[in-house]
Formats: sequence, structure tokens, C-alpha cells
Amino acid sequence: MSNYANRYERAFAEAKSRGETLFMPYLMAGFPSQAETVGLAKALHGGGGGAIELGMPFSDPLADGPTIQVANSVALAGGAGIDHVLDSVRQLRADGVEIPITLMGYLNPLLAYGRTHGAADAANDMSSLEPFARAAAEAGADGMIVVDLPPEESDDALAALRANNLCLVYLLAPTSTPERIADVAQRACGFIYLVSVTGTTGARDSLPPDLVDFVARVRSATQLPLAVGFGVSNREQVETVGRLCEAAVIGSAVITTVQEAAPADRIATLRTFAEVVTGRRREEAAQ
Repeated sequence: MSNYANRYERAFAEAKSRGETLFMPYLMAGFPSQAETVGLAKALHGGGGGAIELGMPFSDPLADGPTIQVANSVALAGGAGIDHVLDSVRQLRADGVEIPITLMGYLNPLLAYGRTHGAADAANDMSSLEPFARAAAEAGADGMIVVDLPPEESDDALAALRANNLCLVYLLAPTSTPERIADVAQRACGFIYLVSVTGTTGARDSLPPDLVDFVARVRSATQLPLAVGFGVSNREQVETVGRLCEAAVIGSAVITTVQEAAPADRIATLRTFAEVVTGRRREEAAQ
């Protein structure tokens, strides 16, 4: 079994052995500055994050709500890009962080990276992903989520990632058909990301009532771990998700926590946030 699969399997197994929901925070690389990416990621890990999704900045993040759109813009304005993402992964591994790191972003920057690193020049040639896949694997990443890559068009990309021991993590939505769910289950590796709502990312007051049925439909097609994201933002929602599946993803609330903290307090504040949502710290004690 390859190392990338081992990291995912180990993370989910360890969370299960503790009777916990795996907390999988999303952090935008380069937000609020390039210098802070590694420190903030380590704060999330130290506070209980069992896996990390590291966002790759992009100018047109259509699946993201206002909070993460702003984080993309700030990261790009600060000069962050693919090289910064890979450098951050490399530094986290050098610092001994051994939880799974999943890179999350959009197709165009990955193809552009490939074309500037010796891949084919055709914009729609999925082989252009190979240089990025190779670089991501060398840096220490475990997998990728490519938000705008549908499964029926992903086979070439999947081959490039598998050749570099990377998982391609797929998204499913409440509107996904049984056929789409089956297609994803056949291709999936690491875990499957369930988008809890139809719409963009962003914190919400409550999780949708049809989440139970959605999770059950996907569970019937796969034994891989399932992670629920889009709209998860607090401890109560993490507990709700944990009664249904293995992992909870929090993104916009992480970004907001960083955004609202004083610069000198960002790392400590983010670690406290992670401790609260994982149940390691009571919320009133954190105030």
C-alpha cells in the first residue's frame, strides 16, 4: 500500500479508534499572507485537525462563497500561487506534520502549471496535469480535489495522479444521480467529499434536513470514508455530521476566524477554534 493511501487510512482509523469525527479544516494558502500559511496550518493540526485541505488560489472560484472568494483574492494579491502551495506542503512535512494534506482548487491553474513545466500545449489535454501531480507528490501531498473536473471527464487526470501515488478526491452533491454516485464510487480514493447543500461554500445556521438521506445513498455505493462540507461551521454541526459519516470539513469559518483575529493572535485563536470544534476545549472556556 502506498504512503498516500496509508495517511488517509491511518487518519480515519485513528479518529475511529478515539470515537471521534475526523476534523478536516480548509485553509487558503497565502491567506492572509504567504508567511502565515504554515503556522496557521500547524495551529489547525495542533488543535485537533486530523487532515488538512489546502486551498490553491484562483481568480474565479465559482463554487466558493464570499468568504473564501475574498481569501482567494487576498492570496493572489499577495503573490501566492502554485509554487507557494507546494512550498507550504514541503515545509509542513519537513516540520513533522504527517496528517493527510489534500490540495483543493480549480482545473485551469493546474493545466497552466503543466504547460509551463513541459506538458502538452492543448488547453483541454488532461496530461497537462502530470507535471503538477509529480510536483505535488514530491512535496508530500496525498491527494487533490479539483472542483470543476466532473468524474466522467476525469480519467486522464486520474491516471496522472495515480501514477504519482496521489488520490483524486471527488465531490458529490445532494442532486447527484445514482449513476453519478456509482461512477464516483468506482474511481474514488482516500475519501469522498459530500457537498451538503446545492450552492456555494459558506457557514450556515443549520445543516439541510435531507443530509441523512444523501449520506445513506452514497454509503450504499461505497465503503470509503465520507466527509461532509459546505455549511459546517461549529461543534454542534460537527457532532451532527459525525453521527452520519467519518469526517467534517470546515472552511469559511476557519477563514473568518483568521480574518477577525488580531494579527499577533491569529495562530493562537485558530488553534482555539480547532480545539472547540473538535471538543478538546469547551466553548465557554475559550471565550
